[in-house]
Amino acid sequence: MNDWIRPIGRGWVVREAVPGPDVDEFAEPDRVIAALAAPGAADSLLAVQHPARTPAALARGLDLTAAVPVARAVLERLRKRFYRPVREVVAPYRIEGPDGVALGLLCLVDPAAVTDDGAARVRHTEDVYPDVVAERAAVLAGLGCATSAAMLVPASGGEPLTEQVEQACAALGLPDLSTSDAAGRRHDLWVVPAGPLQSRLLAAVAGADLLVADGNHRVAAAAAAGHGALLALVTAGPRLRIGAIHRVLTGTGLGPEDLVSRWCAAGLDVRYDEQAVPVTGEVVVRAGPAVLRVPLPEQDRPWPVIDHEVVERVLFADALGVDPDGPCVQPLPAGRPLPPDADAVVMLAPVRYSDVLAVHAAGRRMPRKATYFTPKPRSGLLLAEL
Repeated sequence: MNDWIRPIGRGWVVREAVPGPDVDEFAEPDRVIAALAAPGAADSLLAVQHPARTPAALARGLDLTAAVPVARAVLERLRKRFYRPVREVVAPYRIEGPDGVALGLLCLVDPAAVTDDGAARVRHTEDVYPDVVAERAAVLAGLGCATSAAMLVPASGGEPLTEQVEQACAALGLPDLSTSDAAGRRHDLWVVPAGPLQSRLLAAVAGADLLVADGNHRVAAAAAAGHGALLALVTAGPRLRIGAIHRVLTGTGLGPEDLVSRWCAAGLDVRYDEQAVPVTGEVVVRAGPAVLRVPLPEQDRPWPVIDHEVVERVLFADALGVDPDGPCVQPLPAGRPLPPDADAVVMLAPVRYSDVLAVHAAGRRMPRKATYFTPKPRSGLLLAEL
């Protein structure tokens, strides 16, 4: 067995429902703070993942260092009340819903593992925000326990993994845990102890290098936390999808007329078009009552050119003078509510999976928050000590 892929030495499987608000529904700090203000939310997995954003932490002015010990105590209470302990296990996991099907294995992966020639076994597909990585690493290091999993996909040849997991699930019968999330996805999980089946599953996972499909920040944080382990769902589908991630402009003070004027001055072909839909190479901008269609200019850059990079560099930085790394630009997955203070949302088409693989093959990375793979593993079903 390869030691960069290994079972969960000490873990906890939720008995029924994950305690508290659905962790996966909240990413933006303001929405996390609002959710944690609800009665009973202070004793929840969301509070464990965001310890400095609880009402008590905010009232006392606690920074992350001071808040993590409180989160550790909350996590211990939750594990005793809502979870059952397991040892030396892996977990075949099936997710099925309106946004695809994923069949894979929950296990521990070394985020810093390298091949004999020094190449990374786990390869980031997108750039990351350093401040987000630092915050998550501090929480992970303080807790010593992973409460959510990254989603990794084989860089090539994932069919054997899917076959092995499919056969294992059929042989194991009814799942040890079956639940549904708010979006109607079904999550089935089987717990497999040490033995021949576990060894076969781990070998299937270790058969290829892995790309980060979801959780680039989680993977970077796990490496920075220094535990040498990452909780991951390794899956090859069979029906993964990539959803759109848009860009929101906020706090710029720019109205629709300002955007049109500045983009036209930069040589862009901006048209009012209420029927426009985003396609590769062309974005749709909703600003107040205006709907704009903006074809992206041709780029003298290696193929494939990713639209998110063009939007941030050409439309935002060059034409508007807005720093894509600053607070005025926020990612917004399709289907999520628009922030009330938004000046505009720039809607982009989903990135093609073939383009993600081509970027990887060329040794490049995707722009930050450019891909939204689905369906994702649900946080809190299986916790793993690191």
